[in-house]
Amino acid sequence: MLEIGDTIPAFCLPNQDEEEICFRDIKGRWIVLYFYPKDNTPGCTTEACAFTAAQPDFTGLEAIILGVSPDSPKKHRNFIAKKELTITLLADEDKELCKSFGMWQLKKFMGREYMGVVRSTFIIAPDGTLAYKWEKVKVKNHVAEVKEKLIELQG
Repeated sequence: MLEIGDTIPAFCLPNQDEEEICFRDIKGRWIVLYFYPKDNTPGCTTEACAFTAAQPDFTGLEAIILGVSPDSPKKHRNFIAKKELTITLLADEDKELCKSFGMWQLKKFMGREYMGVVRSTFIIAPDGTLAYKWEKVKVKNHVAEVKEKLIELQG
């Protein structure tokens, strides 16, 4: 589990267009990295649409938004097209990034236990360290909270 101040582990993952996005190439900017369970599900759709709507605000704060789930680039493309998303989605099909952030965990739903992604958001500072995190995120008003915290962190 990453804690505030920890160095972010190196990663390279394909985005929705199957282009490789590597941390080394985006380090030096503020990054909002959010993990979500699955494309085209109610909570994940609400969250992705909220980040898309707020993207101009984050761009103005010189921050990039990256969504991460175990879905494939093709599923991400379909999700983006269906919901007219403008954010970048990363495909963590082997769940290595989810695991390195501690977000691949045992979950319970209707009496059933299974492994899955815990909805969470991380703000990464330009120096490559974890600046802030939210775990077990509730989608309502979350994007506004992230934006407020980013403004606060930027001082």
